[in-house]
Amino acid sequence: MGKISRYMMLHFAVLLFSFTSVFAKSAANAYNHGGLTDRMFLLFCFLMILNCVVYAFFWQIVIKKVPLNVGYANRSVYLIWSQIWAVAFFGEVLTVKNIIGLAIVMIGVIVVSLSADSNEELPEEEGGAL
Repeated sequence: MGKISRYMMLHFAVLLFSFTSVFAKSAANAYNHGGLTDRMFLLFCFLMILNCVVYAFFWQIVIKKVPLNVGYANRSVYLIWSQIWAVAFFGEVLTVKNIIGLAIVMIGVIVVSLSADSNEELPEEEGGAL
């Protein structure tokens, strides 16, 4: 599996996880509107849990294919997706502070990913050294 396809899988997992925040905020809005018995509240809670379960299985597959430091650093891209969903679905406004914070996150992800690429170890042969 190539490096690009591994990163695509990684970022798909992060994108998938970012929808948890959409379902959580939608559930909170439904709760504020109709309380615990509101059907939309229950639906969004179910979708949030289902999304977390699907993400957890997919993350386990992805994390076997990328170095841990790269996987967890790239997981912080979740913040960017969450901001995009906040603007797109809930009409929130991005501030200059939000944009600066997201830029710092992206710089950190790029630094970790580039350093991992330069230090990437070759897999050991079967029966090799412990």
